[in-house]
Amino acid sequence: MLVNKLQDCAEFTAGDGTLLRELLHPDKQAIALRYSLAHAIVPVGQTSQPHALTTSEVYYILSGSGEIHIDRETQVVEPGDAVYIPPNAKQFIRNLGAEPLVFICIVDPAWRKEDETVYAE
Repeated sequence: MLVNKLQDCAEFTAGDGTLLRELLHPDKQAIALRYSLAHAIVPVGQTSQPHALTTSEVYYILSGSGEIHIDRETQVVEPGDAVYIPPNAKQFIRNLGAEPLVFICIVDPAWRKEDETVYAE
């Protein structure tokens, strides 16, 4: 059995500027997963850097509120929302609230640096 506690996962700043903690990743644990699972935070007043993955991604909003931009579409997101981001879609998320925007990221197949392009603003 593998139980990974959020507080035991090292926090780091991802290439898109979000604060991440990787909970499950098949390259970091001896687990048979296709996907990776991470906990993400966009601080108040911040926006993630526009980026695209060659893989699909799902965000599940836990707390806070924001605005997700995927290619030419924009949608307000709040707790309980699940957002599908297709492969190769240019995307970013903006925190619109007075508290951190917190969400879970699922990347399938599992996230790899070489699968991500981060765009300059």
